[in-house]
Amino acid sequence: MTLYLLLFYAFIAVVSVQIIYYLSFLFSFSIKRADKQLKKHIPISVIVCAKNEAENLKKNIPLIINQEYSNFEIVLVNDSSFDDTLEVMKTFEADNLNIKLVDVKTNEAFWGNKKYALTLGIKASKHDFLVFTDADCAPNSKHWLEHMSGHFSNKKSIVLGYGAYAKKRFSFLNKLIRYETVMTALQYFSYANMGSPYMGVGRNMAYRKELFFNNSGFNNHMSIKSGDDDLFINEVANSSNTALCFTKDSFTISEPKTSFKAWILQKRRHISTASFYKLKHQFLLGLFFSTQLLFWILGISLLAIGFSWHWIVALISLRFLIQWLCFGFTAKKFGEVDLIILAPILELFLITTQLSIFIANLISKPKHWK
Repeated sequence: MTLYLLLFYAFIAVVSVQIIYYLSFLFSFSIKRADKQLKKHIPISVIVCAKNEAENLKKNIPLIINQEYSNFEIVLVNDSSFDDTLEVMKTFEADNLNIKLVDVKTNEAFWGNKKYALTLGIKASKHDFLVFTDADCAPNSKHWLEHMSGHFSNKKSIVLGYGAYAKKRFSFLNKLIRYETVMTALQYFSYANMGSPYMGVGRNMAYRKELFFNNSGFNNHMSIKSGDDDLFINEVANSSNTALCFTKDSFTISEPKTSFKAWILQKRRHISTASFYKLKHQFLLGLFFSTQLLFWILGISLLAIGFSWHWIVALISLRFLIQWLCFGFTAKKFGEVDLIILAPILELFLITTQLSIFIANLISKPKHWK
């Protein structure tokens, strides 16, 4: 058997895995309709942890204050900022009775650890139902809290939301960031939809305080600088306690990074937590990434040497068709239709970047969250 034939069979296997993965794991969520669960306004504590975010707080906290929700408090956590963050928070606290300020001083044992600051914020909150977002996130509507809280029930103690990024015209980096965000959401919503939730994003998620303390908070991974969202959800979420909220009114919108260097540093922190996921999630996510990478390597190689090119083109086309269906339906749900036509190009750039980040993280680990 020639080397070329072995590569061809390997390519068939890779495409088959990709197609099975898309159809088995991702397709069911891509066609799932958003469920509006608008219920009685339960008491909510919104927790915003900020480090050097004075300008973002000025823009976004009023959008939380003005939520059309009858019973909520806002807990502002200043994580040892050295800009005007604390002063901005004090101004909001003075003008609003439902705002509570937690000022976290520098602690050598927990320096640069957002989990420590969040823990103090959670302890200071007065309600059992907690909604989390970041200082650079703006609710997509005045009904954000209503939609997120409406998914809590006697059985559902976790609500996973969608945190989008703002669109910037004529920016390839912006399209790449938004593509990665949609693909990540497609993955974590799909797994949760199948009864195997593995992560959420701190830009938009909610859970009960009781769940946090029953799990001893972030204690099992406090030494890891990242993971206040995904590692915690990976620990506590299961098939019965997790709800999905992806109505457009429930989105949050963040300002994306504007340089590749800043974005890669952010992704290095995010990717560094993946090795601490449950083994089944590590295996399945690793399988998806590795077959993505091999799809491009083997496909381009076989086309370059002209081996059975008509079969290669047919397999590539079939895989892209299924990818476009899954990604396209999801992108439409999340208001990212402009990315659909560019999906193959964006995927190639993304997996190349992820590979470089993985190699960089093997050499050195990110040391703090900001």
